[in-house]
Amino acid sequence: MSVSREEVERIARLAELHLDEAALPALTEQMSRILDYVSQIAAVPGTETVQPFTPGPVAVRFRVDEVRPVPLALTPAQLAPAFRDGFFLVPRLGAFGAGAAGGDDTE
Repeated sequence: MSVSREEVERIARLAELHLDEAALPALTEQMSRILDYVSQIAAVPGTETVQPFTPGPVAVRFRVDEVRPVPLALTPAQLAPAFRDGFFLVPRLGAFGAGAAGGDDTE
């Protein structure tokens, strides 16, 4: 497929490009070659399905998605300074202020 000089000028005008008269013949030839290449690609039959590349064996078996607990080196009770009945115990608000009265500050 060949592109005419007028078509290249029209494309340049639509793209708002300034073309030098000296560059016009080379650009016309390049655009013609690009369109020839695209028409060659379009001629290749594309109805066949191609398997995507997968590294490794063809039949890769994936592991089953299972939710399992993460084994910890230490349990939360061993990490916490105060832990009771599955809960972390923290000081009450105001227990750090002066004159905080009360019994057990960690409930």
